[in-house]
Amino acid sequence: MADVREKMQEYIKIVEEKLFSYLPKAENGQDIVCDAMRYSITNGGKRIRPVLVLEFCRLCGGNIEKALPFACAVEMIHTYSLIHDDLPCMDDDDMRRGKPSCHIKFGEEYALLAGDGLLNLAFETMLKETLNSDDTKSFIKAAYTLARSSGVQGMIGGQVIDLLSENSKNSLERLKVMDKLKTGALIEASCLMGCIIANADEEKLNAALKYAENIGLAFQIVDDILDVIGEPEELGKPIGSDEENEKTTYVSILGLDEAKNYAEKLSEDAVSALTVFGDDAEFLSELARLLCVRKK
Repeated sequence: MADVREKMQEYIKIVEEKLFSYLPKAENGQDIVCDAMRYSITNGGKRIRPVLVLEFCRLCGGNIEKALPFACAVEMIHTYSLIHDDLPCMDDDDMRRGKPSCHIKFGEEYALLAGDGLLNLAFETMLKETLNSDDTKSFIKAAYTLARSSGVQGMIGGQVIDLLSENSKNSLERLKVMDKLKTGALIEASCLMGCIIANADEEKLNAALKYAENIGLAFQIVDDILDVIGEPEELGKPIGSDEENEKTTYVSILGLDEAKNYAEKLSEDAVSALTVFGDDAEFLSELARLLCVRKK
């Protein structure tokens, strides 16, 4: 999988160069919130979502330069969600990727505002690009896709279900619904935005959605597995929190081996969904398999 890792790094370099350039500079005394935004968005991460935007755009014959602001926007929204997830009123996590969480570093109030700042910056970035382009219809459709996937019909809705599920046992089906929204929605939006910006046809949009649905669920299952068998040094956080908090996971419902098998099946189903793209989809196929065996 050396080639897929190399291409990932190439994409990440492109994304981060553009992403960091969008971060605001304090002009009227907002230094602390700008610093908190920069701290969180530059604190590593796999950058899976922006990579998916760019690769699906390329795969559908589009110009990745046009997709780049949208790729950055989805990473801004993902980062804001992590900042808010770590807050005491949510998951109350002190560490994120091996460093103090934003609210530990800057204080709860500024972490909250940093998340809000990144959310607004995401839409500022997409709308500015739309105003400066002739591709208005596809850009608006892409921005709408991200807005819907980020809201109560997507990521926020999944977080609500997660909060309501505390101190109770979820069924497998409810767990899938929660993760399709909380984790899967942004992954789905990323794949679809790349296709939309490239003006892909319905067949390719449906294939991208199927791919996203499968890797999104597999991604969460692997997260659950790593909370049991992962290495804290690699994960950048302690393991065993799911069991300690009596949280329902794929491991607690299916067992470790069956959870692994399920993640592998979903990854292969994701690969099968790419048939419409032919041999040119090799990177996405290998990415699906790589995500299934990741260590962090």
